Amino acid sequence: MPDYKEMYLIMVRATEKALRILIEAQQTCEELAMAEDETGRTDGEKSESITI
Repeated sequence: MPDYKEMYLIMVRATEKALRILIEAQQTCEELAMAEDETGRTDGEKSESITI
């Protein structure tokens, strides 16, 4: 018989990890957008690549 509780916990942990990654990416993008606004850079200028 499958261990449904363990299967559920695996899915919940993976979901929480995915949400943390998405939130971190969103915050990084927001910080980049605010920094570009402050420096007056345009969308056409390249910025550093970000590794998550």
